[in-house]
Amino acid sequence: MPETSFTREEIKSFAQLSPFELKDKFITIAQAAQADRPGQKGKSSIQMLNAGRGNPNWTATSPREAFHALGYFAIAESRRVWTADDLGGMPELKGSGARFDTFARQHPDLPGIELLQKSVEYAVERFGFDKDAFVHELTDSSIGDNYPVPDRILTHTEQVVRGYVDDEMFGGRPPAGNVSYFATEGGTAAMCYVFDSLMKNGILKKGDRIALMVPVFTPYIEIPELDTYEFDVVHVNASLFTETGVREWRYPPEEVAKLEDPSIKLLCLVNPSNPPSLALSQRVANQLKEIVAEKNPNLVIVTDDVYGTFVPGFRSIAADLPQNTLLVYSYSKHYGATGWRLGVIGLHDDNVVDRMIADLPAAEKARLDKRYGTLSLEPGKIRFIDRLVADSRQVALNHTAGLSLPQQVMMTLFSLFDMLPEGQEYKERLRSIVGQRLDLLLEGARMKIADDDKRAGYYIELDLLAEAERVHGKDFADFLEKNYEPVDPLFRLAEQTGVVLLNGGGFDGPEWSVRVSLANLDDLDYLKIGHHLRGIFQDYENEWRASRDA
Repeated sequence: MPETSFTREEIKSFAQLSPFELKDKFITIAQAAQADRPGQKGKSSIQMLNAGRGNPNWTATSPREAFHALGYFAIAESRRVWTADDLGGMPELKGSGARFDTFARQHPDLPGIELLQKSVEYAVERFGFDKDAFVHELTDSSIGDNYPVPDRILTHTEQVVRGYVDDEMFGGRPPAGNVSYFATEGGTAAMCYVFDSLMKNGILKKGDRIALMVPVFTPYIEIPELDTYEFDVVHVNASLFTETGVREWRYPPEEVAKLEDPSIKLLCLVNPSNPPSLALSQRVANQLKEIVAEKNPNLVIVTDDVYGTFVPGFRSIAADLPQNTLLVYSYSKHYGATGWRLGVIGLHDDNVVDRMIADLPAAEKARLDKRYGTLSLEPGKIRFIDRLVADSRQVALNHTAGLSLPQQVMMTLFSLFDMLPEGQEYKERLRSIVGQRLDLLLEGARMKIADDDKRAGYYIELDLLAEAERVHGKDFADFLEKNYEPVDPLFRLAEQTGVVLLNGGGFDGPEWSVRVSLANLDDLDYLKIGHHLRGIFQDYENEWRASRDA
């Protein structure tokens, strides 16, 4: 195949973009390639395969059916109170549990009603809910006729979410004490709120030193660079190799030891990582515990654990260091629910952030008392988790804060689904799907990765330069570095094969690495992507050999 039609200078300039913006360029290139390569029967000989973005191509259908079944009951409850053409009333609390049972008996063929019944009964049994109160919360919230009360998260929703996180993020072994949750518009909003409130409350200041465990989801790289923050960023690099040319994507002790520096105020990590898609090892978790205990006790940790359900026995660092850690979790990937915007921030009630706020200088306390003074006669006692809520609505709109109630209902039903046998079977199917896709990709590419029982497999990051050295030695790797930009393979893939991937360098990974999402295409598409990647690699090898013979 010929080289890409873009000059090296053009490729170099595009490489400055965020990987998600660069992806759009690759899509445009791939679409143009499709149009320019007619095949048989008028169809293009190029099939665009976009494995750039991680939006999954699966959805959890059963809990969605339960949500819609609940909607029919909720409308019946509204009409029961007040019926006048298209007008209904607010569902009534008293007797709602018994009326729900009657409705379920009368509508046995309604899709989702069986799972909804199971979910309600399980919640009542596990969490000791008053059935009327729980069913009414679901019903009234499904109708969406009230502001969120409490604004941070609904009472029963919080208990169900806590149970879900205990099961899936804490490995069934939650930390002692209580973790409070704030329901947010996905993990995206959670990230924004956390950075904003840490600044607003004086925990972080412009120019402070923070650390990132890299490679990492690009926004964690780009947010600290904004003029609002301008943080001094320390990288904790996953730089270990299992053998020549095979990256382990693990953190050596000397990298983690950087966090011993007490000038580092904040640590951000994605766990399992994005793009390498590996859960944090217990060795690193233990080292972090030692650092907090002995060297950097006020280190605030933000852990983004959206892919935790894809790793058997996953346990968040928030379980090991509950007092120091803000947990961010999104339901989007596991349930195929990116459009629902469902996320939470979790923070232990006994936490270092609240203690640091209490220890602020008098002038800072006075500033914060003024900021939150309209919310309480004792604003100094407002917990950080509740300050997050207030800050999310510019404080003045705190009385209308909170995630929309139908969204909180869907979050509740997703969580309860996971606690039932059907939900556990669904989880195992997802793990099998991404595992199969990874195997097919590697079969096509003929590339080697490290064996790791903590691999989520939602993404894979392939280090092409390391692979070049593994297969053909350092001379080949040096040739690539000297003659091409690190994103050149991605331009070739898009232009010549229609494959769209993301550049690993955009995640602060190795510049010559690529990220493949294993979530959003059909299984056999990954075999095709692997073959195309191998073909591009072969082109480079041919060019290298030709240069040696010249």
